[in-house]
Amino acid sequence: MEGENPIEDRGFLAAPLTFFLVVAFQLLSKWLDQLQKKGSSNNNTNTKEAELRSEIKQLLREATALSQPATFAQAAKLRRSAATKEKELALYVEQHNKDINLSYDLYGNVLNASKVVVYLILVLWFWRTPIAMIAKQLVQPFGRLLSWGTGGHLTGHVMVGIIPWLILSTRVSKYVCKFVDF
Repeated sequence: MEGENPIEDRGFLAAPLTFFLVVAFQLLSKWLDQLQKKGSSNNNTNTKEAELRSEIKQLLREATALSQPATFAQAAKLRRSAATKEKELALYVEQHNKDINLSYDLYGNVLNASKVVVYLILVLWFWRTPIAMIAKQLVQPFGRLLSWGTGGHLTGHVMVGIIPWLILSTRVSKYVCKFVDF
Protein backbone atom coordinates (compact mmCIF):
# COMPACT_ATOMS: atom_id res chain seq x y z
CA MET A 1 0.00 0.00 0.00
CA GLU A 2 3.03 2.27 0.33
CA GLY A 3 3.69 2.50 -3.41
CA GLU A 4 0.07 2.75 -4.56
CA ASN A 5 -2.21 5.71 -4.32
CA PRO A 6 -5.39 4.39 -2.71
CA ILE A 7 -7.36 7.43 -3.89
CA GLU A 8 -7.03 6.44 -7.56
CA ASP A 9 -9.10 3.28 -7.01
CA ARG A 10 -12.38 5.22 -6.90
CA GLY A 11 -11.32 8.35 -8.77
CA PHE A 12 -9.52 11.49 -7.73
CA LEU A 13 -12.69 13.60 -8.03
CA ALA A 14 -14.60 11.72 -5.34
CA ALA A 15 -14.06 14.32 -2.60
CA PRO A 16 -15.07 17.40 -4.64
CA LEU A 17 -18.02 15.62 -6.26
CA THR A 18 -19.25 14.44 -2.87
CA PHE A 19 -18.89 17.97 -1.53
CA PHE A 20 -20.82 19.47 -4.44
CA LEU A 21 -23.51 16.82 -4.03
CA VAL A 22 -23.90 17.79 -0.37
CA VAL A 23 -23.99 21.49 -1.32
CA ALA A 24 -26.70 20.75 -3.90
CA PHE A 25 -28.82 19.00 -1.27
CA GLN A 26 -28.38 21.93 1.12
CA LEU A 27 -29.28 24.46 -1.57
CA LEU A 28 -32.40 22.50 -2.52
CA SER A 29 -33.41 22.30 1.11
CA LYS A 30 -32.91 26.03 1.62
CA TRP A 31 -34.79 26.84 -1.60
CA LEU A 32 -37.71 24.68 -0.50
CA ASP A 33 -37.79 26.34 2.93
CA GLN A 34 -37.74 29.82 1.41
CA LEU A 35 -40.43 28.86 -1.08
CA GLN A 36 -42.60 27.58 1.76
CA LYS A 37 -42.09 30.80 3.76
CA LYS A 38 -42.93 32.94 0.74
CA GLY A 39 -45.98 30.81 0.01
CA SER A 40 -47.36 31.07 3.55
CA SER A 41 -46.65 34.78 3.98
CA ASN A 42 -47.63 35.78 0.46
CA ASN A 43 -51.40 35.99 0.23
CA ASN A 44 -51.77 34.59 -3.24
CA THR A 45 -55.35 35.53 -4.04
CA ASN A 46 -57.04 33.40 -6.62
CA THR A 47 -60.32 34.04 -8.37
CA LYS A 48 -62.59 32.28 -5.86
CA GLU A 49 -61.03 34.12 -2.92
CA ALA A 50 -61.25 37.47 -4.71
CA GLU A 51 -64.86 36.78 -5.70
CA LEU A 52 -65.83 35.96 -2.10
CA ARG A 53 -64.12 39.10 -0.81
CA SER A 54 -65.92 41.29 -3.35
CA GLU A 55 -69.27 39.68 -2.48
CA ILE A 56 -68.69 40.34 1.22
CA LYS A 57 -67.82 43.97 0.55
CA GLN A 58 -70.87 44.40 -1.67
CA LEU A 59 -73.20 42.85 0.93
CA LEU A 60 -71.80 45.05 3.69
CA ARG A 61 -72.16 48.16 1.50
CA GLU A 62 -75.78 47.30 0.79
CA ALA A 63 -76.43 46.65 4.49
CA THR A 64 -74.99 50.03 5.53
CA ALA A 65 -77.02 51.76 2.82
CA LEU A 66 -80.20 50.40 4.40
CA SER A 67 -80.16 52.47 7.58
CA GLN A 68 -83.88 53.22 7.75
CA PRO A 69 -85.96 51.63 10.55
CA ALA A 70 -88.28 50.14 7.95
CA THR A 71 -85.38 48.33 6.21
CA PHE A 72 -83.72 47.05 9.39
CA ALA A 73 -84.77 43.43 8.75
CA GLN A 74 -83.36 43.49 5.23
CA ALA A 75 -80.07 45.04 6.48
CA ALA A 76 -79.78 42.37 9.20
CA LYS A 77 -80.36 39.66 6.59
CA LEU A 78 -77.57 41.12 4.41
CA ARG A 79 -75.20 41.26 7.41
CA ARG A 80 -75.93 37.61 8.24
CA SER A 81 -75.32 36.71 4.63
CA ALA A 82 -71.98 38.59 4.74
CA ALA A 83 -71.04 36.76 7.95
CA THR A 84 -71.80 33.43 6.27
CA LYS A 85 -69.63 34.41 3.30
CA GLU A 86 -66.81 35.41 5.69
CA LYS A 87 -66.96 31.96 7.32
CA GLU A 88 -66.90 30.36 3.88
CA LEU A 89 -63.89 32.50 2.94
CA ALA A 90 -62.05 31.57 6.16
CA LEU A 91 -62.67 27.87 5.53
CA TYR A 92 -61.50 28.19 1.94
CA VAL A 93 -58.30 30.04 2.91
CA GLU A 94 -57.57 27.52 5.67
CA GLN A 95 -58.05 24.57 3.31
CA HIS A 96 -55.95 26.25 0.62
CA ASN A 97 -53.07 26.91 3.06
CA LYS A 98 -53.32 23.36 4.41
CA ASP A 99 -53.03 21.94 0.88
CA ILE A 100 -50.02 24.12 0.11
CA ASN A 101 -48.23 23.18 3.35
CA LEU A 102 -48.98 19.51 2.72
CA SER A 103 -47.35 19.69 -0.70
CA TYR A 104 -44.27 21.45 0.74
CA ASP A 105 -44.04 18.79 3.45
CA LEU A 106 -44.21 16.08 0.81
CA TYR A 107 -41.39 17.69 -1.20
CA GLY A 108 -39.34 18.09 1.98
CA ASN A 109 -39.82 14.43 2.90
CA VAL A 110 -38.85 13.30 -0.60
CA LEU A 111 -35.73 15.49 -0.44
CA ASN A 112 -34.75 14.11 2.98
CA ALA A 113 -35.35 10.52 1.90
CA SER A 114 -33.27 10.97 -1.24
CA LYS A 115 -30.52 12.61 0.83
CA VAL A 116 -30.45 9.61 3.19
CA VAL A 117 -30.37 7.14 0.31
CA VAL A 118 -27.55 8.99 -1.47
CA TYR A 119 -25.53 9.30 1.74
CA LEU A 120 -25.96 5.58 2.45
CA ILE A 121 -24.86 4.71 -1.08
CA LEU A 122 -21.80 6.94 -0.69
CA VAL A 123 -20.93 5.41 2.68
CA LEU A 124 -21.26 1.88 1.32
CA TRP A 125 -19.30 2.72 -1.81
CA PHE A 126 -16.41 4.47 -0.04
CA TRP A 127 -16.35 2.45 3.19
CA ARG A 128 -12.80 1.45 4.14
CA THR A 129 -11.56 3.52 1.17
CA PRO A 130 -10.05 6.97 1.65
CA ILE A 131 -11.87 9.73 -0.13
CA ALA A 132 -9.07 12.26 0.24
CA MET A 133 -5.49 12.47 1.43
CA ILE A 134 -4.24 15.42 3.49
CA ALA A 135 -0.81 16.14 4.89
CA LYS A 136 -0.56 15.20 8.56
CA GLN A 137 0.71 18.67 9.57
CA LEU A 138 -2.45 20.37 8.29
CA VAL A 139 -4.84 18.36 10.47
CA GLN A 140 -2.56 17.62 13.42
CA PRO A 141 -5.06 17.31 16.29
CA PHE A 142 -7.88 15.82 14.17
CA GLY A 143 -6.00 13.24 12.10
CA ARG A 144 -7.41 10.13 13.77
CA LEU A 145 -10.93 11.53 13.67
CA LEU A 146 -10.73 12.30 9.95
CA SER A 147 -9.26 8.91 9.12
CA TRP A 148 -12.08 7.00 10.81
CA GLY A 149 -13.44 4.35 8.50
CA THR A 150 -10.57 4.32 5.98
CA GLY A 151 -8.81 1.20 7.20
CA GLY A 152 -5.31 2.26 6.21
CA HIS A 153 -2.58 4.77 6.95
CA LEU A 154 0.10 6.33 4.83
CA THR A 155 3.20 7.83 6.37
CA GLY A 156 3.05 11.60 6.51
CA HIS A 157 -0.55 11.73 5.30
CA VAL A 158 -3.99 11.39 6.82
CA MET A 159 -6.57 9.44 4.89
CA VAL A 160 -10.00 11.07 5.12
CA GLY A 161 -12.92 8.66 5.45
CA ILE A 162 -16.34 9.12 3.91
CA ILE A 163 -18.28 9.67 7.15
CA PRO A 164 -16.04 12.48 8.44
CA TRP A 165 -16.02 13.96 4.92
CA LEU A 166 -19.83 13.94 4.76
CA ILE A 167 -20.06 15.57 8.20
CA LEU A 168 -17.49 18.20 7.29
CA SER A 169 -19.09 18.83 3.89
CA THR A 170 -22.52 19.23 5.48
CA ARG A 171 -21.25 21.77 8.01
CA VAL A 172 -19.39 23.77 5.37
CA SER A 173 -22.31 23.69 2.94
CA LYS A 174 -24.72 24.91 5.64
CA TYR A 175 -22.36 27.81 6.29
CA VAL A 176 -22.06 28.58 2.57
CA CYS A 177 -25.85 28.42 2.09
CA LYS A 178 -26.32 31.17 4.67
CA PHE A 179 -24.93 33.62 2.11
CA VAL A 180 -27.01 32.43 -0.84
CA ASP A 181 -30.32 34.13 -1.60
CA PHE A 182 -32.92 32.89 -4.05
